[in-house]
Amino acid sequence: MALTLQWDEIALRLVLTVIAGTLVGIDRSERGQAAGLRTTLLVCLAASVAMIQMNLLMPTAGKTPDSFATLDLMRLPLGILTGMGFIGGGAILRRGNMVQGVTTAATLWLVTVIGLCLGGGQLALGITTLAMALLVLWAMKRLEPLIRQERHATLSVSLNAAGPTDDDIPAMLSRAGFQIRSWDVVSNRSDAAPLRKVRCEVSWRGRRDDILTPPIVDQIAQLPGVTRLRWKA
Repeated sequence: MALTLQWDEIALRLVLTVIAGTLVGIDRSERGQAAGLRTTLLVCLAASVAMIQMNLLMPTAGKTPDSFATLDLMRLPLGILTGMGFIGGGAILRRGNMVQGVTTAATLWLVTVIGLCLGGGQLALGITTLAMALLVLWAMKRLEPLIRQERHATLSVSLNAAGPTDDDIPAMLSRAGFQIRSWDVVSNRSDAAPLRKVRCEVSWRGRRDDILTPPIVDQIAQLPGVTRLRWKA
């Protein structure tokens, strides 16, 4: 890092910062994320300008013989990273078991670091990090849906006296590759209502974007004695 910056060096760092923030921001805007092109670009540019300012202040960080304090310029980028932690935390939304915004928060934190690198003069490190970020955001998003994950669902079945036994439904689920996590049976002796209500939580490995109902659900619904079935994934 040079102690004295020229305007051509400052312009180069700012241009590379704008390019980096734009490339990352385009991916977020195309996917409809809250932190889109403008947000990503502004975050990256702010971090870069902060590092350029720190670089410009470096000649004043020395300690004179009659001084008892030293200017700690590294507190500026550290404060920026701390502030980005609050912004990233605000981008994360949790609703029950569903968590959204984690990738957005990580992207904001990453472009901040890229901006710090480019603004601080570590151009090779910043450009390399940008290339790796684009690889993760553009290439990995095509690979991630192909990875099978553990998924969970709740199956509720109402049965009359002609319905399958308590052993039939678990056997069908097991043959279809499902694991039963919990099993609950409620019996009702009233003639006007189903005789039994079965509720179970199951898990299986499937793709994240696979929202179709498994065929086993239709097979159970067609069994004799099944009066009502509900599948909630």
